[in-house]
Parts: sequence; C-alpha cells; structure tokens
Amino acid sequence: MIGRIAINLLQVIVVMAFSPLVKGVLSRLEAMVQSKRGPCIFQPYRDIWKLLHKEEVVSEQTSWIFRITPYVVFVTPIFVTLLIPVLTNYPLFFAFMGDMLGGGFILALGGFFATIAAIDTGNPYGPMGASRTRMVGFLAEPVFMIVFFTVSLVAGSTIPYIVQEAWITPLSNFFEPSHVLVMLAFFMLIIAEAGRLPVDNPSGHFELAMIDESKLLEYSGRGAALMKWGGAMKFFVLLCIFLNVLVSPWGLAAGTDLLSVFMAIPLVLVKIFVFILFMVIIESSLAKLRLFRIPEFLGAAFITSIAAMIMYIF
Repeated sequence: MIGRIAINLLQVIVVMAFSPLVKGVLSRLEAMVQSKRGPCIFQPYRDIWKLLHKEEVVSEQTSWIFRITPYVVFVTPIFVTLLIPVLTNYPLFFAFMGDMLGGGFILALGGFFATIAAIDTGNPYGPMGASRTRMVGFLAEPVFMIVFFTVSLVAGSTIPYIVQEAWITPLSNFFEPSHVLVMLAFFMLIIAEAGRLPVDNPSGHFELAMIDESKLLEYSGRGAALMKWGGAMKFFVLLCIFLNVLVSPWGLAAGTDLLSVFMAIPLVLVKIFVFILFMVIIESSLAKLRLFRIPEFLGAAFITSIAAMIMYIF
C-alpha cells in the first residue's frame, strides 16, 4: 500500500514538473511552423519562477473568491492526477476515490472559480471573457457527459484504469467506429477546454477577443504564477486522460517496482510529444473561429459523441 501511495505522489510530481515543458514545446513548435524562431521550450518555467518572486497586487474591490481562486485552479488538476493513469496501467491507492465523471467535475470546479474571479474584479474585460468562457464550458459539458456515458457502456465502468483495457482487449476494439468517434469528440473537447485554435488563440493578447486568457488579466505575482501553472497542469491531465485512457495504455508501467514506473516517464512524454505534433498540424491548418461559430464547433463534437453511442448500441 505504501508503495502505491508513493507512485501516486510520483505521478503528481511528474504532472507538476513536466506540464510547463509541454506548453513550452507546443508554443515552440507552433512558432516554427509559422517560420518564426519562437520562445525557448523552458520559457514557461522562467515565467512561473519570475512571477513567484514578484509582488502580488490585489484590488481593494475584490473579495475572498479572487484571492483563493489561484490555489483552487492549481490544486484541482493535482486531485484528478490521483484518479487517472499517468504512469501505470494498474490501479493505485486513490484510483477508486472517483471516476472519470468525478474528475471532470473537479476540473470544472477550477474553471468555475476562475470565471467568478474574473467577474469579481470589476474590470470590464474580465466579465466579457468570463461570459465567453462559460459559454464554451456550457456547450462542452454535454459532450463530456455523452463521452463518459459511451465509455461506461463499452467498459461497464467509468473508472479510468478499467476503461483503458476495454479499448484494446481484444485489439479489434481499438478500430471500432464508436471508439474512433469517441476519440474525435474528446479531442475537440480538449481544444475547447484548453483554449486552442480554432476556438481561441492562446498567443493573442487583444482584450476584446480573449476567451481563456481573459481570466488572468487581473492577476500578478504569485497568483498569476499559480494560474499559469494550474492551466498547464490541466492541459497535461486532459492529454493523459485522452492518450492513456481513451487511446491506448501503451507506455504505461505494468510492474509495481519503481524502476518500471520511472521507465514509463519518458515513454509517456514521447506519446504526448507525438500528439502535440499532430495538434500543431491541426492548429496551423485552421483559423480562429468567430464567436458565434464556436457553438457550431462544439455542436459537432456533441453530435460526434452521440453518434459514437448510437453506433455502439446498434
């Protein structure tokens, strides 16, 4: 039991340590595709370190919600990390404390607090971006529900460690149309939740067009660092759910010894890197959607998830 708790804590350390690197690699690759030099892949670490050592300025008009939100955004991905397979394909100590739906609600809690905090400041740009964020979240939640419902039908469970085996046992299950459609729907969901193109432009800093980045406008110092770090960890956790649960548990440790678990770290990072390459190609091929076209994008994700469920049932 102590060994599995230690591996659980190791998963948390991996997510905390490598999530800024994933963001840095993604930003660098996008810049290279656009024939730019781009920032160093370690720039997110430098930004977080710099912000942690800067003074935090908080408006007198804000309430306790604004002050605790960075900590909520930072902690919620860590809780989800305890529930999902990041490095192992067997359940760990906290694996049965919650299922995939519970993990989705925990991640949504961080987004909810971030939205309320953006409204709390009284800045006109914060509420504008928060309303757009809630619109995206409102349209994304039905997709979450249908994807998890389809997964529960296939695997007979919503526990991630059980679901990951259902898609590859036997191997022909991986090529089932319902599985392909579920992966497509969840991929579109990742794009929306992480604020990537074509839903949002993470490199844009025009206040009137911001969606996801608008939640960080009023934060400085430690609060801004925790918000950025928490956002990077949320993206890393979503990638782990997609790649390790819905796609394939390839690269995860099957043994309980620490050597096998440590060997799984570079394999999982390679899998994430391959997915990032695919994501960069997709993002570089699409333009940012206008605000009224975003519901159409998420509506397509919803219909895709419904089609996956229908194809499995019939």
